[in-house]
Amino acid sequence: MLYIVSTPIGNLKDITLRAIEVLKNVDIIAAEDTRQTKKLTTHYGIKTPLTSYFEHNKTTKGQYILKLLKEGKDVALVSDAGTPGISDPGYYVINLAMENKMEVSVIPGATALIAALTLSGLPLHKFVFEGFLPIRQAARKKRLQELSSEGRTVIFYESPHRLIRCLEDIIEVLDDPEIVCCRELTKKFEETKKSRTSIILEHFRHNKPRGEFVLVFNLKSKKYLSRQ
Repeated sequence: MLYIVSTPIGNLKDITLRAIEVLKNVDIIAAEDTRQTKKLTTHYGIKTPLTSYFEHNKTTKGQYILKLLKEGKDVALVSDAGTPGISDPGYYVINLAMENKMEVSVIPGATALIAALTLSGLPLHKFVFEGFLPIRQAARKKRLQELSSEGRTVIFYESPHRLIRCLEDIIEVLDDPEIVCCRELTKKFEETKKSRTSIILEHFRHNKPRGEFVLVFNLKSKKYLSRQ
């Protein structure tokens, strides 16, 4: 069995009892970053062996994991944080296992995009997750322009060193919409700001962005439309 195991996105207490049980009982844990996962396994006394599985070795290590599954071994797949397969290479080995008729099961739990979405106060009945916007500015602006007609709530991730440039592009392309900016969710320095993009940009120009960010907006929300 390949188990897709959700792990905490920050606070180590945000893990299910079932996830701990599975991580203790599988034959091996395939981790995106073994050093990060080691913190979790050490905290919960999990002694299961770890093997690395990340973007640049997903093909060769995917075949290794498939071999273990064919031998009757149980493998747990975990990401750095949250649910495997969301903006990480987990999808590759999950698909590989399914194509080869291996059993796959999911152990649900924390994920940053759902945490930010529910925290945003924006409409939740329809939404779209964009992962990370393109790194290159021209491609990023193009994607934002494509999203300008999107009626659903939009969620995407951003890294601290690209946040300023991303906010500047949002202002230019989307006419300074109201957004929700979530930082370090569930961690000690968790911070959520809901305001015009220009105001949030000004804040982070004076306070160096640190940690992982989730940005959420809805261009059809009443507050945004009221000033158009």
